[in-house]
Amino acid sequence: MVAAKKNQKDGKKQKGLACRASGPLSKPVATLTIGALERALLAEFPPADAESWDCTGMTVGDPARVVTGVAVALDPTVAAIDAAADAGANVLVTHHPAFLAPPDSFKPASSVAACSGAGVWRAVERGVAIMSYHTALDVSPRARCVLPGMLSLVFHRVLLPIPGAQGKGYGQVCGLGEGDALTLGQLAARCTSVFARAPRVWGDFSRDLDRVVTCTGATGDVGRAALRAQADCLVCGEIKYHEALDLSQAGLGVIELGHDTSELPLVPVLAAAVKSAGIPDELVMMVDQRDNWTYPETVRV
Repeated sequence: MVAAKKNQKDGKKQKGLACRASGPLSKPVATLTIGALERALLAEFPPADAESWDCTGMTVGDPARVVTGVAVALDPTVAAIDAAADAGANVLVTHHPAFLAPPDSFKPASSVAACSGAGVWRAVERGVAIMSYHTALDVSPRARCVLPGMLSLVFHRVLLPIPGAQGKGYGQVCGLGEGDALTLGQLAARCTSVFARAPRVWGDFSRDLDRVVTCTGATGDVGRAALRAQADCLVCGEIKYHEALDLSQAGLGVIELGHDTSELPLVPVLAAAVKSAGIPDELVMMVDQRDNWTYPETVRV
């Protein structure tokens, strides 16, 4: 009878971390607090590297609690918070922050579009801390070789270094691999193959490329800087139409991947940083946010 009760109690403990697609999150971490995890990640992605308007680090949570599991995602949506909690994770580490301007109300809702504080409400309700690293991650050494590596380009240097931080900054100036020849059309096709989404492309598909600049997320000042650097092509996450039009007519080919498409590869970068901070691999999960939208022609209706 005593043994049966003990087994039942042990079973309840195991259910504290639910199953995920690649296997269950198992034993809780008893040695690392949420605050210690935040400090380790802030050392990797310092607030001093981030834009002044950004939110870096923990916006929701109790630093004294012990980490039981960590979910990693691009966006701290209400659905992502639920996915983290359902998997037994009490920390959600994201690229984009939960908010930039402080929410003006906190109510239950399925999205911040319905209530600006919906994510904060759900995180507190479900006991999930949220910490985000956004622009500090964008400029980090961990992030700078992600797009070049995925596209088989050779990273040379950062295009727009940030002051006082050697090797950190926005945009990556890349060359081609030894003996590689590549046109704008071929690079666009490579992007389609790698990211499984067709990009928008400005420029002559037959143009030969030699120097390529890559940039995740919003282009900002990288487009004009790429033109000044005499790049042949800019591969970016998102760019305004008129800016892309002007740059392309000035001689810079533009391949626009999509904001989220370009930044989803940063989620494994964050996951790797979490593991480097001391969280065991089996306690780290990634929330799949690849299907937030789709092209009509990819779905039978």
